[in-house]
Amino acid sequence: MNALHILRNALPYGRASVFIFAMACFAADDLLPIPATPKKPVVDDYHGVKVTDDYRWIEAGATPEVREWSKQQNARTRAYLDHLPARGAIVERLRQLYGTLNTTNTTNTTRSPRFDDLRFRGGVLFAIETQPPKAQSFLVALASPDDPASARVIVDPNAMDPSGATAIDFYVPSHDGKLVAVSLSKNGSEDGSLSIFDAGTGKRLEDPIPRVNEATAGGSVAWNGDSTGFWYTRYPRLGVNGGAGERAPADVNFYQQVYFHKVSGPSGSAAKSSESRDEYALGRELPRIAEITLASSDDGKFVVATVGNGDGGDFLTYVRNPDGRWHQIARIADQISFATFGPDNSLYVSSHLDAPMGKILQLSAPGFLLSAAKTVVTPGRSSIENFLPVGQHLIIDYMAGGPSKLVDKEPGKPERAIDIPPVSSVGQIARVEGGQVLFENESFVDAPAWYRYDPASGQVKKSGLREVSPADFSDIEVTRVTATSKDGAHVPLSILRRKGTKLDESNPTLLTGYGGFSVSTVPEFSASNRIWFDHGGVMAIANVRGGAEFGTAWHEQGALLKKQNVFDDFIACAEYLIKAKYTSPSKLAIEGASNGGLLMGAALTQRPDLFRAVASYVGIYDMLRLESFPNGAFNVTEYGTVKERDQFQALFGYSPYHHVKDGTDYPAVLFLTGENDGRVDPMNSRKMTARLQAATLNTTLNASHPIFLRTGSGGHGIGAALDDRIEQEADVYAFLFDQLGMK
Repeated sequence: MNALHILRNALPYGRASVFIFAMACFAADDLLPIPATPKKPVVDDYHGVKVTDDYRWIEAGATPEVREWSKQQNARTRAYLDHLPARGAIVERLRQLYGTLNTTNTTNTTRSPRFDDLRFRGGVLFAIETQPPKAQSFLVALASPDDPASARVIVDPNAMDPSGATAIDFYVPSHDGKLVAVSLSKNGSEDGSLSIFDAGTGKRLEDPIPRVNEATAGGSVAWNGDSTGFWYTRYPRLGVNGGAGERAPADVNFYQQVYFHKVSGPSGSAAKSSESRDEYALGRELPRIAEITLASSDDGKFVVATVGNGDGGDFLTYVRNPDGRWHQIARIADQISFATFGPDNSLYVSSHLDAPMGKILQLSAPGFLLSAAKTVVTPGRSSIENFLPVGQHLIIDYMAGGPSKLVDKEPGKPERAIDIPPVSSVGQIARVEGGQVLFENESFVDAPAWYRYDPASGQVKKSGLREVSPADFSDIEVTRVTATSKDGAHVPLSILRRKGTKLDESNPTLLTGYGGFSVSTVPEFSASNRIWFDHGGVMAIANVRGGAEFGTAWHEQGALLKKQNVFDDFIACAEYLIKAKYTSPSKLAIEGASNGGLLMGAALTQRPDLFRAVASYVGIYDMLRLESFPNGAFNVTEYGTVKERDQFQALFGYSPYHHVKDGTDYPAVLFLTGENDGRVDPMNSRKMTARLQAATLNTTLNASHPIFLRTGSGGHGIGAALDDRIEQEADVYAFLFDQLGMK
């Protein structure tokens, strides 16, 4: 999972004509029958506790039996969704909002581009551009952040693969800006191969290097100083024609290591090279579930490797000196979570040792001794989310319970606040020419924009890299409140509604959350939310424990043996919305993805009475079998393992799949998964669907509260083609509109 989550966060766009959806709830008698799902019990013994699993057979997704079962489930789901009278109008509206459909009813049908992942190298500003109706984002070079029209395409997956199935996983330009390493994968698999492109011509220089990126531990690259080669992550080589590889088949997506690759020939050369000649650099001594992130100093003399021990928030840190030796500078016990080089080759690190909110240390080259580190930012009242050294300045993004606070810290001076809107979030912070800084900012009601910040003058100016959304949110108000959890913890909750909305318990309300892996839930803009608000909807976003909204303590209180706190927090937020009369259980829906899908499963099984409908994407539901699958092993440091008695008891205590009770009136549920998901195996959604369908088969609400499974051809959501995202979002909106009786 790599601590990465997705939500139904449409790319911004489009204020087109407002549709009035003629809703008529789907007739229960029109539902296709639930596919036959035989029980084939398997009994496991966990520390003397015998657990029966009736649907273990559904885990084997490649078998003809399971493929046919999934096909029938999809057919049943499609028969329901495609019959809903609102769905066609929702698709058209989403196409307008995404900028893929021109109609005479729109005042602005051309969507402005979005620019992400900015990197300034060798006088060139690189960026990932998203420009519908293109299916995938692409790599460009910009003459200036004030001139988006200057974007010159370097690598365009849409031209490589007109089907839209190929996506950029990540890219890293060389220090001189002449070459760029790009990982590309297909069908949402995140199984990336690394290619080298000439940044001036866009020409691919060498054969791709395979197995650089995977869904389990990601992938990374760091260039050397003269741009003649780079260090990169690589997974064990596979065997040829089914033969033995470097590792056993069960280990091919583990044991990530670092190698060095020398680029063949000068820039522009068409010479071919073999990655088999690449030199091993680091990793043989690392854990099986190591997740390596690489970065080099501005002059390329030093390289830092930050190594996660799975996804739970524990890290090791290594540095490579110019003499070619790698040495460890921080252990897990040192609690260093992030490291980056400053312009003077000092290494700045984020430490949580005796500092739950974080502190920033400066380590000097070439020894980078932690014992001699200088504390340059002491712990404060807000959690340090991110930072960037720029000359003598540190630009720091503080997390204030969800929204950001951006400051400039200069040695010997108090922090200077950088002006950003309230209840907004800061995305990436990037150094550019002349000691200037670019940072991305967005809110629930303001589209993302990049701003220039000049540390010398303290001035902030909006750059030309900004989205102009035709979806106007000036009528939407954002309220920040606090819900009280079961143990008394105060949980922030952001509530979005049209101004003047009456609190009379009648409003269709959508509550979302995540709660895990130190991932903070921050304000994000989505133009497609306009559909929800235009039809009387209220939205609520919960900052439950498990994230980093209040530092490491907030995360630790929602991890391992304390995971139940996350679910209690979310339930408390639902109860707040009902008590404050924003909505009622018959009008309340919930939505979450990945680890947030686990949250959905726990919420619906623990408090089925609170919710009318649930949309759960690529979720985890069988906590006892999770670590049996590749990425689940990386999640053990966050969730725990069934091999330890106390951790098994905690997992079994909330595992959604094991807490479904026959005869219970559960809310209507739409499970969404991808057959190529390498982060959360789709077996979770299949098994949870089967169990809920069996449990509700003879309940009085079975027909009006149906359980559906939607299996797409993609993966975890990363790299999905634009049209696929629109179709999925239309399905969810149509499902929620129908179940909540929205008109």
